[in-house]
Amino acid sequence: MLKVENAVVRYGAITALHGISFEVNQGEIVTLLGANGAGKSTTLRMLSGLHAPAEGSITFEGRDITKVKAHEFTSLGISHVPEGRRIFAQMTVEENLEMGAFGRKGDYRDDMDKMYGLFPILKDRRKQLGGNLSGGEQQMLAIGRALMAQPRLLLLDEPSMGLAPMIIDMIFRIIGEIRDEGTTVLVVEQNAAQALRLADRGYVLENGHIAFTDQASALLHDPRIRAVYLGESVD
Repeated sequence: MLKVENAVVRYGAITALHGISFEVNQGEIVTLLGANGAGKSTTLRMLSGLHAPAEGSITFEGRDITKVKAHEFTSLGISHVPEGRRIFAQMTVEENLEMGAFGRKGDYRDDMDKMYGLFPILKDRRKQLGGNLSGGEQQMLAIGRALMAQPRLLLLDEPSMGLAPMIIDMIFRIIGEIRDEGTTVLVVEQNAAQALRLADRGYVLENGHIAFTDQASALLHDPRIRAVYLGESVD
């Protein structure tokens, strides 16, 4: 579904991604792991048109989208849930979800009902301002808003950040349900254990390079990954 080849991203004189290559197959959950500054969020920004690669190419469903502008990505079938949620704090829950459907043709009420089925608490809060929600509720709203665009590929940037363990478990369960409903997912996550238990495959970024890639279950049991990302001592 998605193929990135030799992508280089620069911020002025600083190179953030050094010719990375990876792919995501339809129906997968793929995770990108790495420490702060490794290039994970930059990768997602590149994949949603917010920072075009200086070199390399991006192909989505057989189409070269390397030079596609950010505002066109939702119409391609790609939605991005950014780090920090970025909901519209002065809009209600329902208005936020409606914004996710902006640009769609036809009635979207069935999808609104589907979001309320996926996140029942949002139905209870639908007339509340987004800024008054808890962190977990805001994360649910951000994901629901992205899903209102009916993406075939969902990009998630640190969905567990700042959330309580019980809410993290709920968010990751819902991500699995989203995949089961037919949406492919690429998730950037510092919570390596949760991400690898959920994902099919994983890539590990280090200083803008892909250092490791394997099936998620293999990475979860790799001594190097366990030592660096799970905080476990290795004999």
